[in-house]
Amino acid sequence: MQSVNQKKYSQKKYRFLLLEAIHSSAKEILESEGYQVELLSHSPKEAEIISLAKNYDFIGVRSKTQITENILKSSKHLLGVGCFCIGTDQVDLTQANLLGIPVFNAPYSNTRSVAELVLAEIVCLSRQVCDRSSQAHIGQWFKSAVGSHEVRGKTLGIVGYGHIGSQVSVLAEAFGMRVLFFDVVKKLPLGNSRVCETLSELLENSDFVTLHVPDTNQTREMITAREFSQMKKGAFLINASRGSVVKISDLARALREHQVGGAAIDVFPFEPSSNNEKFVSELQGIENVILTPHIGGSTEEAQAAIGAEVAASLLSFARLGNTRGAVNFPNVDLPVLHSDSHRLLNVHQNVPGVLSDITKIVSDLGANIQAQYLSTDSKIGFLVMDMEKGSADQVSSQVANLKTSIQTRVLY
Repeated sequence: MQSVNQKKYSQKKYRFLLLEAIHSSAKEILESEGYQVELLSHSPKEAEIISLAKNYDFIGVRSKTQITENILKSSKHLLGVGCFCIGTDQVDLTQANLLGIPVFNAPYSNTRSVAELVLAEIVCLSRQVCDRSSQAHIGQWFKSAVGSHEVRGKTLGIVGYGHIGSQVSVLAEAFGMRVLFFDVVKKLPLGNSRVCETLSELLENSDFVTLHVPDTNQTREMITAREFSQMKKGAFLINASRGSVVKISDLARALREHQVGGAAIDVFPFEPSSNNEKFVSELQGIENVILTPHIGGSTEEAQAAIGAEVAASLLSFARLGNTRGAVNFPNVDLPVLHSDSHRLLNVHQNVPGVLSDITKIVSDLGANIQAQYLSTDSKIGFLVMDMEKGSADQVSSQVANLKTSIQTRVLY
């Protein structure tokens, strides 16, 4: 009888559920390899995901869908999760790790799209473009240079100097801007940008402040009334990172009191789950405020690239067991499986004695291991064994029955 921790799949049987209108490039890549793919346009709630997940081996999401602890515990059969975006905070990474479910994302594919939007918003805020456009649409002609400025020579402060922040830095310098940045991790400055030792130093010296940080305990509401009071009077704020980073009520107050001269906000603490749901924000109706519906990475080029990048990662894990790039899982980069081999994949608790137990099983069965790979983190280990045909199934069955085993499967 097959253990609940043991899974056997032919390469054509994996089933993928892709949510939130993930770009068709992902579906095309996975289907081209013979896998079954269902593409849904909405972001399901927890109960619906639990019901849907029963029929699939992999789930793909964008930024809205929450893969909670409850979903994961109810879907222990899942082999992997793909986040078709940069962030992975919508997935309970710790629980996924404990259940042996790797989570993959696309850390590079929409970098340029977000950076370009930020630069466009800097110009629009400095020239009050969106207000002038709205006025023109209703017949008001307000031609004036008052309050409009070039961005050349102004100082841009970048909070978070990762893939997007550093790209914004390069583009801003091409506009003739001075660039400061602050990051909790030591980063090499690009071009003529200069590092600030504290967030306060950056806020006090920047004409524009743009945020490019993940959602963590340290970054939630990192920009509040205190930080707005430290900014230059009339400076501008741009947030295209995570909605939790800025305290919206404090921003609304700072805008109305003209401490902040304008803002461009692309992400919000609470966002509609679909295009049919009404959007409400305290920032609506305030002058020189640009509100966009989380479209920083929403270009056709970026979405196609994201679809291809994450699908390739899921495909490599499904076919070979590769976990390169997984954000919550021991990373292994495996070669192609030889035609005369079967590959056993075992996720286990990282406790003493596991390898000796597995080695004893292999020895007792007289199995021949052609290659072996092991990677661990503090909680789990990921063991890969390439074996001669005919022995992997027996070994897999016994390994899966070990109390320390979390997931075991064989690739053919």
